[in-house]
Amino acid sequence: MSDPSHPAGPSEPPDGDPIGAGLWPSADYRRQVERLRAAVGETLYLVELVESAIQLGVHIDGTPFELLGVIDFPRPDPTRGLAPHLLLLDDGRGLNLGRIARVSRRPFAPAPADLLYLDHAAAQNLLFAERRLSREFLTQRARVALGECLGYSSPELAPGINGPPDDESVG
Repeated sequence: MSDPSHPAGPSEPPDGDPIGAGLWPSADYRRQVERLRAAVGETLYLVELVESAIQLGVHIDGTPFELLGVIDFPRPDPTRGLAPHLLLLDDGRGLNLGRIARVSRRPFAPAPADLLYLDHAAAQNLLFAERRLSREFLTQRARVALGECLGYSSPELAPGINGPPDDESVG
């Protein structure tokens, strides 16, 4: 069994594996799925990825779920973030592992032994990422979102969206 403190999710290959570096999902993903299968019937806690039109976030609420099963998902799609497995929960939902950042036996700050599944990329980029709410960051994100709403695929293709530099006053 692999070290659960450094699991790689479906979007990142395990460290130091040059042969499996381009494979999706990684070998560690498969080991994590086996840990989840062994935990069927247990009470688990999820950190879900929440996707909207302009942002990707996480939802951590400490709600316990009983894991009823782990089933194969017939149409995985790495470009859309859909992993090859679903978790069946006692609340009637089937959640794709690509929509989950973490599954653990403790709701908050789980020890490495309590981790059953961890999407390493989501954990690094969403759960533990540095928060950047500077004026420049918000301006850049707002311009990208406006460009997408207007049908531009990148900010460079939308010349009128950039407007005057932030230090110039509007006369």
